[in-house]
Amino acid sequence: MERREFLGAAAGAATLGLWSNTTEAEGSMQANPQSSEREFYLLRKYSITRAQAAGCDRFLETVMLPALTRLGHRDVGVFGLEYGPETPADYLLLRHTNAAKLLKLQEELTADAEFARAAGPFQSAAAATPSFQRVEDTLLYAFAGHPVLTVPAKGKRILQLRTYESPSVADHVRKVQMFHSGEFEIFAACGMPAVFYSQVVVGPRMPALTYMLRFDSLSDLEARWNQFRVNPDWKKLQADPRFSGEDLVSNISNLVLSPKSFSAI
Repeated sequence: MERREFLGAAAGAATLGLWSNTTEAEGSMQANPQSSEREFYLLRKYSITRAQAAGCDRFLETVMLPALTRLGHRDVGVFGLEYGPETPADYLLLRHTNAAKLLKLQEELTADAEFARAAGPFQSAAAATPSFQRVEDTLLYAFAGHPVLTVPAKGKRILQLRTYESPSVADHVRKVQMFHSGEFEIFAACGMPAVFYSQVVVGPRMPALTYMLRFDSLSDLEARWNQFRVNPDWKKLQADPRFSGEDLVSNISNLVLSPKSFSAI
């Protein structure tokens, strides 16, 4: 094994090892864990200006998506940021059971001659007229209780992407346990279907978890959350001694995303 490959493998093992307690806790709290192999997700954010928006969309639809399809990626999500900080922005969501497949994405794209040719203008733009501002990747690992991404129903829809940061690893572990102790079912009962639930294994502001919900519209989102807040099962779960007391979440990032016309999610 080359030194570069060894260091990459070691870094990945260390990162996943950091969350081994969380993984064990998920399994112990899930009475009937699903048998499907848990997925990893790569969430990529393109920070752009309004002048760059059309070019970024064109790149994602006509260059990136065909290349990802050739590389074997399925159910690729592509979204625009509708509400949240740093608008505008585009998001790309990839799924795979093998984290290495996601970590090697850029290497595989570079080796794809058709991608390299088609992506040239976008990736080699002059400094005075860049194609984007910055690209930020986050690696996520699906919860044991929801191991596989659920492709949402099509039609007019919006997606809410929520990230919960915790003040400590112990609080993060307990918040993950809370999801596995009934929160999944409460979301479903309130008509808030989940696309995925995950913990952040590589990204900013850890420890944190991230999940995505589907709604028909902003009014539907508001109505469903109002229903969730007064749900008796949610009130009971909140009062559970395992999860009450100090706040398990210190900050919440709440984004509303709009799927692109070519998005599979």
